[in-house]
Amino acid sequence: MTDLEAALRRAVRGEVGFDTTSRALTTMDASNYRRVPLGVVAPRDADDVAAVLEVCREHAVPVVARGGGTSIAGQATGTGVVLDFTRHMNRLVGIDPEARTAVVQPGVVLDRLQDAAAPHGLRFGPDPSTHSRCTLGGMIGNNSCGSHSVAWGTTADSVRELSVLTARGRRLRLGREWSGAPEGLRGLVDGELARLRTGFPDLPRRISGYALDALLPERGADVARSFCGSEGTLGVLTEAVVRLVESPRARALAVLGYADEAGAAEAAAGLLPLGPLTVEGMAVDLVPSTRGLPRGGAWLFVETSGDTEAEARARAEAVVRAADVVDALVVTDPGGQRTLWRIREDASGTATRMPDGSEAWPGWEDCAVPPVRLGGYLRDFRRLLTAHGLRGTPYGHFGDGCIHVRIDFDLLSADGVARFRRFSQELADVAVAHGGSLSGEHGDGQARAELLPRMYGAETVALFERAKAVWDPDDLLNPGMLVRPALLDANLRFSVLPREPVDVEFGYPSDGGDFSAAVRRCVGVAKCRTTSVSGAGVMCPSFRATGEEAHSTRGRARLLHEMLAGELVTDGWRSTEVRDALDLCLSCKGCRSDCPVEVDMATYKAEFLHHHYAGRRRPAAHYAMGWLPVWLRWTARTRTAPVVNALASVRPLAAVAKRLGGIAREREVPRLAGETFSRWWRRRGGRPTEGGDLVVLWPDTFTEHLSPSVGRAAVRVLEAAGLRVALPPTLRGRAVVGDGTSRSPLALLTARRGQVCCGLTYVSTGQLDRARAVMRRTLDLMAPVLETSAPVVVLEPSCAAALRTDLPELLHDDPRAARLAARVLTFAEALERHAPDWAPPEVNLPAVGQTHCHQHAVLGDAADRRLRESAGLTGELSGGCCGLAGNFGFEDGHYEVSAACAEDQLLPAVREAPDGAVVLADGFSCRTQLEQLAGVRGRHLAEVLAERLD
Repeated sequence: MTDLEAALRRAVRGEVGFDTTSRALTTMDASNYRRVPLGVVAPRDADDVAAVLEVCREHAVPVVARGGGTSIAGQATGTGVVLDFTRHMNRLVGIDPEARTAVVQPGVVLDRLQDAAAPHGLRFGPDPSTHSRCTLGGMIGNNSCGSHSVAWGTTADSVRELSVLTARGRRLRLGREWSGAPEGLRGLVDGELARLRTGFPDLPRRISGYALDALLPERGADVARSFCGSEGTLGVLTEAVVRLVESPRARALAVLGYADEAGAAEAAAGLLPLGPLTVEGMAVDLVPSTRGLPRGGAWLFVETSGDTEAEARARAEAVVRAADVVDALVVTDPGGQRTLWRIREDASGTATRMPDGSEAWPGWEDCAVPPVRLGGYLRDFRRLLTAHGLRGTPYGHFGDGCIHVRIDFDLLSADGVARFRRFSQELADVAVAHGGSLSGEHGDGQARAELLPRMYGAETVALFERAKAVWDPDDLLNPGMLVRPALLDANLRFSVLPREPVDVEFGYPSDGGDFSAAVRRCVGVAKCRTTSVSGAGVMCPSFRATGEEAHSTRGRARLLHEMLAGELVTDGWRSTEVRDALDLCLSCKGCRSDCPVEVDMATYKAEFLHHHYAGRRRPAAHYAMGWLPVWLRWTARTRTAPVVNALASVRPLAAVAKRLGGIAREREVPRLAGETFSRWWRRRGGRPTEGGDLVVLWPDTFTEHLSPSVGRAAVRVLEAAGLRVALPPTLRGRAVVGDGTSRSPLALLTARRGQVCCGLTYVSTGQLDRARAVMRRTLDLMAPVLETSAPVVVLEPSCAAALRTDLPELLHDDPRAARLAARVLTFAEALERHAPDWAPPEVNLPAVGQTHCHQHAVLGDAADRRLRESAGLTGELSGGCCGLAGNFGFEDGHYEVSAACAEDQLLPAVREAPDGAVVLADGFSCRTQLEQLAGVRGRHLAEVLAERLD
């Protein structure tokens, strides 16, 4: 233990982390930069913060304050001690509805403040797209803005008082009329009044540099306002009093379509006199699908307010009439507005990829110019991109003249980094020529501070340095930011990654087969750190259960990044730090769909486990549950299911078996079916009926051995819909689709018997060699099916997802894998596509439950929604993950997290269900979790419909 660590542990009541994991999790924010800290401290209160500052001052170690880690300019990284305010100093101290103020600690997430203010008809004005995970401390440090700044201004406009600790331990209460000003600040300002009155551009989004002009006497000498945007370089915030605004009673959203972004940009300023709440812009390149949007190549999102819905709509329609548009849409339904706003909010992540899938990076995504000059600035910006051979798609706060854009810089080669520097210098000059600011929202950090002399001139930058010296004479707080900055092309986070592709098992088709590129997908926007999900969202259940960064998608990606870098995490695939972080990943695949850049941590986990345990003994659960299909087939062949069930019901024997198998002692072992689904099928005749389209029903392991009632129900419904149902062949050779075997004696002698399997359990436990062998055997068996046009209907969502994604990505060298993946349909998709005229039986009951996480992430549930609606099953299914997630919830040590995940969405939805509601759960894991934690029997949709066929 170092002297610094020992001193901090003696002085601080909060957690002190100098271990590899704690440091690795904070090497990066959402920027291009990486700096390795000495350690991380999570202070419990202001006294802890003071103690950290004293110890670090004695050891001459810098201190960096960090909130949600979503900064895009590098200011939330540092080489000394990082203060993590999200763990303890995250309280909403109180709200005063009469005064319209709130008292908050720096680590409180913005959405928590919004939720608390909403019952009083109030809200905090600024709302960045990261509102579900950014903290108020970070917002004050960066002077954040968000989409509503045309109405409610920046964070500085909403700050009343700030409690701050200086680097030398002074406790200040900052406010107006020089309240809380450190000694020497007033004298500095009095000597520079002329410069402060003339040297700062008059912009709604001037975030660059220190806001020293807020200290002018005619502006109230507001020390709190001047502190905003100082990026943790002047003092450490411990509490804030912020202003709240009245939340509109009703809102309408006008989405205005334009031919291109320039047309939208030039129209934005003209809409401001109409008093909108937002004037946001984005182009078609950032929209995965234009469904639901009006015609056009770019759009303005203009929100209006009113006391009634009619009044809000009337104002929105007035905006449409005033705008010269290609097409327009006005939405007053709150759900419809949320759907449209999610498109805009996800642009911050979507923009990290170009339309062709190539990477794009921040660094110059944040300039702001006077709104009336935005069109001209964008044209010059485009010309500069072309001159440098770069691409980028601007979006952002057009009404404030603030543009965000990710650019396809090559930050991996020396030539590419040199071009990044040249472009940055030239674009800074372009922004200044238009009367703009280098930063309009995200701050300067390391990305832009080096270029501040181009905006302010050398003398004003020297004034910034003098102001820093007044507040922090020892340069202890976040050195290298804003004044005496690090070079904009130093400390790039990509420089430590391997230049040659890493040898891996999966194909990573979206990343050119490069695992490093896959890991680089995580740019740190931290949508995985949201504490609640809306609608059918899933990501990230383990973070919501634990609240720990290491168990978020971003945290795991950071550890994988450091594993590849080899500086902090030095033992590569053998890393215990990476293994422990991935241990609580449920492999729910929620990040594959919910992460704006489609990080797929379930695949990364399988890849890591494969390499981590190569040539070594695995955990017992990998053998017990990874090889589950084998054990269950043996039981079926020997017809010993009744014996196994009887033994499992004897508690001492079950306890021994669970201990040997690495299964949580809290879990009950599911009962095996007395008759497998395939045996029932053969007893029934084993042949498809005459009639319509042929569909091949996949006998997945769970349906086959644990819940054959689902398979039997699906057969009944599919046949009632006029479809001919067959099972896959079980003989490799000249098997005939539809009878599962061959009548040819020669084929019986030469073919090998087998059973299809998606390989899911082997993939989820990282046994990829075994998974590949199982998948190849399955492709051999499915050869006759692939010669037909028959779809493959898979009842278990996790197995369907494995066939759709894991199969072609793991067997990327076998064209049959992609062909089979393309055939896979869910139960509802099969009915919709192959029996479009069939009407399901009327159920006419409310339905509750949860959309399976793999269905949400990979398969989609649109067809299921339509089938439920046709059957009269009303209500919405919840999001999240059930928490059992295949083998995860059964593994020893996972029970508490598994149960917490179920309590997040699923169990409350079931407990609050109306009388007579149908509990839907298409996944075996979901049904098992419901039964074991709530004593509720969930049913597959096929079972519900089959019951009503009678």
